[in-house]
Amino acid sequence: MNKRHNHFVTGLTLAIGSLAFTTFGGAAESPLAPQSEQHEAGQLPIYTPPKKLQPRARVGGTLRGTDGAEVEIVALVPDHVGLTVKQTPTLNWFLSKPTPHPLKFTINDDRKVRPIYEGSLPTPTAAGVQSIDLKSLGLALEPNVQYRWFVSASPNPESPSRDIVAGGMIERCEFSECLTVTSVNVTCDRESVRTNALIGFWYDAMGCVCSLIEKEPTDPSLRRLRAALLRQVGLNGVADWDLSSIYTKER
Repeated sequence: MNKRHNHFVTGLTLAIGSLAFTTFGGAAESPLAPQSEQHEAGQLPIYTPPKKLQPRARVGGTLRGTDGAEVEIVALVPDHVGLTVKQTPTLNWFLSKPTPHPLKFTINDDRKVRPIYEGSLPTPTAAGVQSIDLKSLGLALEPNVQYRWFVSASPNPESPSRDIVAGGMIERCEFSECLTVTSVNVTCDRESVRTNALIGFWYDAMGCVCSLIEKEPTDPSLRRLRAALLRQVGLNGVADWDLSSIYTKER
């Protein structure tokens, strides 16, 4: 992991140097955001991906539109292996509308043939961002191991090929090793979202901002934090939904 950590330090230095001058994806300049709110641009998180990327780690596309006949599921992940410092991180995904289809969560250890967990998910009563708490499922990630996870909806349980599937990949960085090289912020507040995004810990930044929004669902500044992260990994449709929900007060 030493080479990866060196890349984090390099990325952190470069990102800090450009933080005052850069905004991503136009989230702060969205026509949905009033002019008076654009001062927040300098406070939006900047995600620094790991130097060595593995493309196409994300399963499923981006959100095409919430008005379609069929439900859409989007994993809130980058299209490469996302990192975490936690043994039991939270995984987040988006549901475009309530669905009668049964939902399932699966997670695979890349060293093993069979999933380490496969089970049903509670059916959300509303569209929006959903969370999977690995700790509540009795799951803990080993360090330096890549895991693949999926959320699927089954319109026809007898025809698995028609399942609607989305997911991503996650790897845990050894806690003590990370702390000796980077300033990992293990708390959960706005600053930790920005810090952990900047040093490349996607799951910790996204999990925290989703948790903050759950506690304060009508706070528009938190929605902009999440939308900024989503735009940086190409999830513009979900980011647009987040920004529009500032005014509709949906979750």
